[in-house]
Amino acid sequence: MPTLSDLVSRHTALDSADVDWIHSLVSDWQLLADLSFADLILWVPHRTGTGWVAVAQMRPTTGPTVYHDDVVDVVVAKGERPLIDIAWDEQRICREGDPDWSSGVPVREETIPVRRGGDGPLIGVIQRSTNLSSARTPSRLELTYLQSASDLAQMVAEGRFPFAGEQPILVRSPRVGDGLLRLDKGGRVTYASPNALSAYRRLGLHADLVGADLGRTTAALCFSDEPINEDLMLVASGRAPREIEVENGGTVVHLRAIPLIVGGGRIGALALIRDVTELRRRERELLTKDATIREIHHRVKNNLQTVAALLRLQARRLSNPEGREALNEAVRRVGSIAIVHEILAQMPEEMVEFDDIADRVIAMTAEVSLAHVMPRRVGGFGVLPAAVATPIAMVLTELLQNAVEHGFSHSSGNSGNVAVIVTREADQLEVVVADDGQGLPPDFDLETTGSLGLQIVRTLVEAELSGRLGIGRRADGGTEVSLSIPMPPG
Repeated sequence: MPTLSDLVSRHTALDSADVDWIHSLVSDWQLLADLSFADLILWVPHRTGTGWVAVAQMRPTTGPTVYHDDVVDVVVAKGERPLIDIAWDEQRICREGDPDWSSGVPVREETIPVRRGGDGPLIGVIQRSTNLSSARTPSRLELTYLQSASDLAQMVAEGRFPFAGEQPILVRSPRVGDGLLRLDKGGRVTYASPNALSAYRRLGLHADLVGADLGRTTAALCFSDEPINEDLMLVASGRAPREIEVENGGTVVHLRAIPLIVGGGRIGALALIRDVTELRRRERELLTKDATIREIHHRVKNNLQTVAALLRLQARRLSNPEGREALNEAVRRVGSIAIVHEILAQMPEEMVEFDDIADRVIAMTAEVSLAHVMPRRVGGFGVLPAAVATPIAMVLTELLQNAVEHGFSHSSGNSGNVAVIVTREADQLEVVVADDGQGLPPDFDLETTGSLGLQIVRTLVEAELSGRLGIGRRADGGTEVSLSIPMPPG
């Protein structure tokens, strides 16, 4: 399915300012669809001037839809949908005609010209289609919705909605069904939906909301012992098209104000209300949980460093060279795990930028090498889950240590190259550790090798990471170890 920008670019001659206005409109026209109980389709003139192309569509959440199939990317010739032509040519909202029964259900069709800015050009027409199959005597709530939809439609035709210069509406903004207040131009409530009234009851309101000055009432509930917040009053009275959160007694309510400006004057406002108390509580719990997890990683890192220090002290007291070397290898293994936990202690999620860990493991290998070997990394690991990062860090430590220790003699005069070559795909990680050292002994067999380091590597790669491990001789000398590790989705 092509994007809105693709459709506009392919079929129309609209400029970038027109496209930006359309994006702002369709990001917020769910409000108009819900208040109208109607489907919306945005038609813009075809670049040939012979017809119209549908570039966006919205279904209501408050009533039955008319269009079960998408009509986006449909092109119609002028004359096929006369109401679109009339709205464009006469630059007015068109409501003429009887209900259309061609689809088997009665559908009322209306068209609304879309103007960019108060004095800008017309850039399209909204077709508003209402399914009348469940028509009945409307309630007070439905009448308020329809009147508000009529006012918003007039604002669209006059180029006053969406609001120029405002930031895009957040995904979590209140919707019509969450709670709606209708205000007069003085900021007093003329209608309160049951959900909106319930939200204010939870904020601590005991009086009737209808007839109250919403700005002063809201400010009094939230700042009873403090100076009145003028910015809150400005938004809550419907004078500024913005969103705020108000809190009292543990209840958090999200309020969005939509000034209604028709015929050049402000006639009132809509206020969408949503109780977000539970949502904010869960967000706070997640923040607390994340902080706790990071603290645990920090403490694990400290404990591992303490273990490494104790092993290092014990190694210095041993006179047996083999025992000392075994303890030093254990220090390096513990150190590689500690590096992962150190990075995780700094991350907000259980994901790590592994390139930093790999570079630190490489540097640690170079520091303990007696030969003149400087390992290097080619390519990037990217972001890895903690469950994958820890075993890969240990594997990398073992492979680099083996390459330095067995590929090159311990003579300080020897030198060589070790490369960690990484290829990251969406669902696969390929790692090659290659050196130009002495190579594998003639009788080497991965299945029967007694090397503890390689046994650790094999267990981690095959059993824990469900990957494949390969070790072989390079054609031009040296050893090459290849890892193929599947990456979890996401």
